[in-house]
This record gives sequence, C-alpha cells and structure tokens, in this order.
Amino acid sequence: MPGESEGGPGRPLLRLEAVDKTFTMGEVEVRAARRVSLNIRPGEFLVMVGPSGSGKTTILNLVGGLDAPTGGRLFFRDREMTAWTQPELTRYRRDSVGFIFQFYNLVPNLTAQENVMVATELSGHPMEPLEALAKVDLADRADHFPAQLSGGEQQRVSVARAIAKNPELLLCDEPTGALDFETGKRVLRLLVDLRDDLGSTIVVITHNTAIAGVADRVIHLRSGEVTEVERNERPIPPEEVVW
Repeated sequence: MPGESEGGPGRPLLRLEAVDKTFTMGEVEVRAARRVSLNIRPGEFLVMVGPSGSGKTTILNLVGGLDAPTGGRLFFRDREMTAWTQPELTRYRRDSVGFIFQFYNLVPNLTAQENVMVATELSGHPMEPLEALAKVDLADRADHFPAQLSGGEQQRVSVARAIAKNPELLLCDEPTGALDFETGKRVLRLLVDLRDDLGSTIVVITHNTAIAGVADRVIHLRSGEVTEVERNERPIPPEEVVW
C-alpha cells in the first residue's frame, strides 16, 4: 500500500511506522508528514523526491533526530527513537549521523581541516581530519579557508566533515542544489563511492528527479505522503545523470 515500503530482506537500519508530523502556526495546523511507513536498509542509497512542501525535509529531520513526530513510531536498529530522551537523541546525532546540507554551513574563519575537526572533536570514533579530506580529494586544500575554495570544494569539505565521524547514516539535503551540473555529478559520484567504500547508508532528499536514477530505491512524496516507491535494479552511474 502507498506509504509502506519494506526495502528488501534483512534487519532495517531505520524503521518508520505510520509517522505523522503536524506543525501549528497560529490557528493553522500543517500536516507535514502523514502516516509515513518506511524501512531503510544498511548500505542503501535512498533518494526521496517531491516538490516543495511534499514533506522531504520534515522526514529527513525526523530520521536525523532533529525533530520528533506527533504520531507513529521511529526505530533505529530496533531501538525506539520516539522514546529517547534529549541526551540520547544528542548521542545519536553525534555518533551515528552525518549531515550534508545544500549551503555547506562551513565556519568562514576556520580552514578546511579545522572545519572537519569541529565534527571529529565531538565524535567518539572519528577518522583523522586529513584522512576525511583525502577521501574527497582535498588533502592539498586543508589549510585553505572557505572563501578560498570553489562551491564544489566547499561542498566536498562539508562531505568530509560529515563522514569524519564515521557515521552509519549520511543525510543529504539537496547536496547538488547549489552546484553546477558537472560539479553536482562529481558530488553524486563521491556519495556513491563513500557508500561503497565505507558501507554508510545514504539518504538524499531533492526536488531534482534526475538524481533518482542513481539510487537503489526512490521514494516519491506529495503533501506529506509516500505516493510511490521505485526500486532501481540497475542504478545508473552518476556520470550518466542528465538534468
């Protein structure tokens, strides 16, 4: 049924059971997620697509422990997140989740290496900052400040910062949205390679349906509901994506 997807056999990394999220703005209630049920598997590359207002960011924030549902239940490795305390949610975000945003969110007066160190100093099992930068081919730019880097390089620093925590889960909010076509494809290739090399589970939200071909599964959203789930038996290489 729409709104449910098992995502294949095996134990899910994340499980959403009839999750609702309602925001109250004055006298108006906005139902941003409507009984969303979804399993996300370890090592999966999942893309959520939909127009503005479809609920993509809301679901990403719920999965990332940045917000709490108003209904339904969320599980991480069979542990119910919706029952966690704030300190438990903080540990989850710190140790298990890496966030990649559209607009990089780098600290302007810190070098690339120092921006990555911000994440590693908070994590319990980080990789070395230079190792993370090397994985995104930026070890030679470690001492450069964000203003000295191109947009694509800044996005790759944000990827390095996210993976430096050795997270099980990478959550990406429009990671190619602020990039040109060729640089966007390079970032997609980087994400696919990181999934293959590190075994991370990757969730990308985007309005760009062309990116969907890279995914193992594609979740289509509209008005807070899952309207369709597609499985790509043969995901296309990022180099073949056209938008």
